[in-house]
Amino acid sequence: MGSRFASVECARLSVPLHTPFVTALRRTTTTDTLVVRVSDTEGTTGWGEAPQVWQVTGESLAGAAACVEEILAPILIGRDVDEWAPVLASVQRAVARNFGAKAAVDTAVRDVVARRCGLTLSAFLRNEATPGAAAPTGGDAYPTVLRTDVTLSAGGPDHLAAAAVQRVADGFSTLKVKVGTDADSDVARVQAVRDAVGPDVTIRLDANQGWTPDEAVTVIRAVEDADLGVELVEQPVRGEDVEGLAWVRSRVGLSIMADEALFSLVDLERILRLDAADLVNVKLAKCGSLGIAVEQLRRGEAAGLGTMVGSMMETAIGVGAAAAVAAAHPTSVVNDLDAAWWAARSPVVGGVRYDGERLVLPDQPGSGIEAVQATIGAPVDPLGP
Repeated sequence: MGSRFASVECARLSVPLHTPFVTALRRTTTTDTLVVRVSDTEGTTGWGEAPQVWQVTGESLAGAAACVEEILAPILIGRDVDEWAPVLASVQRAVARNFGAKAAVDTAVRDVVARRCGLTLSAFLRNEATPGAAAPTGGDAYPTVLRTDVTLSAGGPDHLAAAAVQRVADGFSTLKVKVGTDADSDVARVQAVRDAVGPDVTIRLDANQGWTPDEAVTVIRAVEDADLGVELVEQPVRGEDVEGLAWVRSRVGLSIMADEALFSLVDLERILRLDAADLVNVKLAKCGSLGIAVEQLRRGEAAGLGTMVGSMMETAIGVGAAAAVAAAHPTSVVNDLDAAWWAARSPVVGGVRYDGERLVLPDQPGSGIEAVQATIGAPVDPLGP
């Protein structure tokens, strides 16, 4: 008899940030997340997480824990690890939405299986997408290091300018400027950042749904007229207003990226049908599965969209899983994987690590995570190593 899934454990974790994270939707000084650990009968352990971001996913830690413990864990327990694919298909069907909880279980299961295969998580995902495919060589090799942007929290022009200078000094060359809090002064904020960092730093904007369609067109056209060298504008209007997103895109020249408009593959088809975006931002806590994330990237790319993998405010567990997706199916623009960089100290032992804007993927099997330290942050019912 082969190895079977033996346990699914949850722990709530609150990790202090070194700098407050502020967007048009919220302000936070902590990463609040649910850590999920799946183990098999032979002692192999995999990790996943479901971050709490009320304003985007609507999931709470309590709700995610209830979903994992009451609905998803019973699907796994006792099942043969070799049956992981149908098990994860059952996870996706078991409950509506709850994408963070499903992504946490999905990631942890794939982590277990990848470790048992002796593959990194990114290599496992590549093999899953194209079974038996040989890894490319030379300049076409899959990446083991990814670049990430870094967010400049929403604030006044002087605050943003100072933060931009500091982040460039920290080693970042792509800045995501949070706008959308005040349409009347947003252009001045972007101008302040460009003046502070000069012409060679990439600037992208993220309104986090903060503008009406009319405001979005007015601000974006003003940014274009000011010739501020902006790369793209992310989610200018409410996520559910895909028609509004398409309306904005048809009236501006800058590239428009869909983020909160994209959760499921059905959402992606709607974005494509309405010609609503130039690029999409794929996130695990929105789509619920590493496999679905790769499929969103594949379908988006095939339809001519630019692609990016992003992260919620989460730890190196979720960021590492997202990085594995981006390494398995490389994206068209620099990814948005700085979330774990904001931690005052990381609770995760092993896994991905930051070197300035470089996110270094582990070469150990699976996620490379060894443990989650319960003494960091303010955890409830923490998981030990």
